[in-house]
Amino acid sequence: MAKFINTRKAVSELEDIIRNAGENLYLVSPYLKLSKDFRELIEYRSNKHKVTTVIFGKHELKPDELNFLQGLRFVVLYYHEDLHAKCYANDEKMIITSLNLYEFSMANNKEMGVLIDRNDQADNKTFDDAMNEVNFIVDNSKLYGLTAEKINSSERVREQSASQKAADNPAATPKKQAATGYCIRTGVEIPFNIEKPFCYEAYKSWRQFENGDYPEKYCHFSGEPSDGETCFNKPILKKNWKKAQEVHG
Repeated sequence: MAKFINTRKAVSELEDIIRNAGENLYLVSPYLKLSKDFRELIEYRSNKHKVTTVIFGKHELKPDELNFLQGLRFVVLYYHEDLHAKCYANDEKMIITSLNLYEFSMANNKEMGVLIDRNDQADNKTFDDAMNEVNFIVDNSKLYGLTAEKINSSERVREQSASQKAADNPAATPKKQAATGYCIRTGVEIPFNIEKPFCYEAYKSWRQFENGDYPEKYCHFSGEPSDGETCFNKPILKKNWKKAQEVHG
């Protein structure tokens, strides 16, 4: 059953949620200013190739805060101008609270909230309903700073490095890599496959409802914005279909 938590308990539970998170971590907070301890935890996750999705709602991010978050390869930063909710979750536990992910608030404000445990049968539906809402907010937010172009650039550098290593050492040439495509929801690079046009994070969100005609944001072939003209059933913009056939057969 959901448990009441005060400020001190909320901060402690939030640290545990971040520290014990598996593959996924969601941090939803209008205001952001991370303490040294929370920075270290999030950086540690990123170094382990574990995704942290951060959604915020105020533009008052200090340059050092923005630079820190943008500099972590596995932190995805979203902005929603109407965000007022505060919610922190991994795949097992969630806090819904008045507490912003803001160092001053944690040290000085009087906050309260509830802790929800997915493994508790009494909390299971509440947890899933709240996660559906988190995914809905993500789907209607904009990538901030960590744009698709930046992600794609990073991946291209990796591919170029791998190609150069193969050229320098032909005997160690790896198997041919899959052709490049783009997630139709986030724009990040993924293997080209019209039957699998989502990255893992986006697929987890999509499969909540599995609506094959739900409008998406990017073209799986080119990565360009699609303005809702792509979907799971039609992941490639109509204008790009002929070229996609030529390139990928």
